[in-house]
Amino acid sequence: MSEITLGRYLFERLHQLKCDTIFGVPGDFNLSLLDKIYETEGMRWAGNANELNAGYAADGYSRVKGISAVVTTFGVGELSLTNAIAGSFAEHCPVLNIVGLPSVSAQAKQLLLHHTLGNGDFTVFHRMFKNISQTSAFIADINSAPAEIDRCIRDAYIYQRPVYLGLPSNLVDLMVPASLLETPLNLSLKPNDPDAQEEVIQTVERFISEAKNPIILVDACASRHNCKEEVAKLVDLTQFPVFTTPMGKSGINESHPRFGGVYVGSLSQPAVKEAVESADLVLSIGALLSDFNTGSFSYGYKTKNVVEFHSDYTKIRQATFPGVQMKEALQKLLTTVQSSINPSYQPSPVPSVKLLASPAPANTPLTQEYLWTKVSSWFREGDIIITETGTSAFGIVQSRFPNNTIGISQVLWGSIGYTVGATCGAAMAAQEINPNKRVILFVGDGSLQLTVQEISTLCKWECNNTYLYVLNNDGYTIERLIHGEKATYNDIQPWNNLQLLPLFNAKDYETKRISTVGELNELFNSKKFATPDKIRMIEIMLARMDAPANLVAQAKLSEKTNAESN
Repeated sequence: MSEITLGRYLFERLHQLKCDTIFGVPGDFNLSLLDKIYETEGMRWAGNANELNAGYAADGYSRVKGISAVVTTFGVGELSLTNAIAGSFAEHCPVLNIVGLPSVSAQAKQLLLHHTLGNGDFTVFHRMFKNISQTSAFIADINSAPAEIDRCIRDAYIYQRPVYLGLPSNLVDLMVPASLLETPLNLSLKPNDPDAQEEVIQTVERFISEAKNPIILVDACASRHNCKEEVAKLVDLTQFPVFTTPMGKSGINESHPRFGGVYVGSLSQPAVKEAVESADLVLSIGALLSDFNTGSFSYGYKTKNVVEFHSDYTKIRQATFPGVQMKEALQKLLTTVQSSINPSYQPSPVPSVKLLASPAPANTPLTQEYLWTKVSSWFREGDIIITETGTSAFGIVQSRFPNNTIGISQVLWGSIGYTVGATCGAAMAAQEINPNKRVILFVGDGSLQLTVQEISTLCKWECNNTYLYVLNNDGYTIERLIHGEKATYNDIQPWNNLQLLPLFNAKDYETKRISTVGELNELFNSKKFATPDKIRMIEIMLARMDAPANLVAQAKLSEKTNAESN
């Protein structure tokens, strides 16, 4: 065919990038656009329970597939999505935010349409999103529309940030040349300035040649901006000890002999804290230095020789090199780094981490400490592990991930309930990659209640690769630890959580409630349970104030920060 509709053009472009599931909620201004999904071979419409959940799902999908798309309707739909898009912006997740708009003529006439503010302003919501979008397009001309769509998709992919794309309802059925699809999207990064990059490389090489105790510290953006391969090669070539932050977990193979653990400032294990803070050179890759990622900003480097590689700049000590992007800079460094290493450098042993839980009688009540130490033995290569803000996000720091694991945790934005939607997106992405790829959620009973409807979407699409661990500690334990241990605002109405899967009409499912060490051990030793052939919910009963030790410490720091007047 020589021509296709603009709506189909959009979805064909996404399909070219293997973005094959579209999240969202139907509304009258996007219905004609949604028709085009079914015209695009290999693409499906997820159909989420609400827009916020759809945004969370798109975020989770993007972390697995490299880009995602969510469709909402003008005004009421897109505003319900705002929180999710803000989280994707903060955490560098490439979500194409597609909004079905009223027709061009309706906008020109400033009609008093439903879903508007009643003032004839059709651009107000677009303006709201500009602060949480890498770029945006509010399309009004069919002639420039394909190029604008290409620009939006490219920018979302390149910059790993949300992009806003407004499509009027009357344009999606208009025809554009199909031949435009024959030219692939240019997804290459803009080359670094050669002089600035050369100065960076020479300076880094000089630091490396002088260092006797260097380390590599991997953070979230190493994964988000596709630098995991460069990081792995840097570790192999230099044999420097490598550590991650909580957000950086899964950015490096944690079974690598040079992996030393997770660094969280003052909340780190003592051996990890000593190894990182006594280094005479820190090569930091993809840092996102938020409070929960740094132990409330308690980093304590004893050296000023810190090199920060970022997605769009490099910083060496106090000097910043705008536009020297880490991917190209690291690739350049890899070609010469071995010859720069100090001849007297000898790889020292890295801190060892206890991977096995201490033996306990089978009837011993289960604790967070036991769970997060034991769970490492149950994880396997290729898992997608998702941890909710709260005890799970802090507890997972104590575990070790196998190789090729994807860790998802919204440490910076920290929106309660995010992970249930994100699990839906990640599970649907995993289905497209390998149906046997396990998707494992750890979520608190309180967080679950915010976005529980998305379990329905998991059931609808028979995401039988999904394990839902619900940590039932009778309310918001992380909040109780920060403030209000006995306050009723940290209470929740208890649910019969194990009734959720039958409530949502799951076909193949399994539910279990466990509360002892023996029950957990039996579960993790079961080969049948480890096989992802049905959707599973496991409710883990825990004491109300039981929490990982690092969360208890973090909560005290957060309470102090919240109380400070200057």
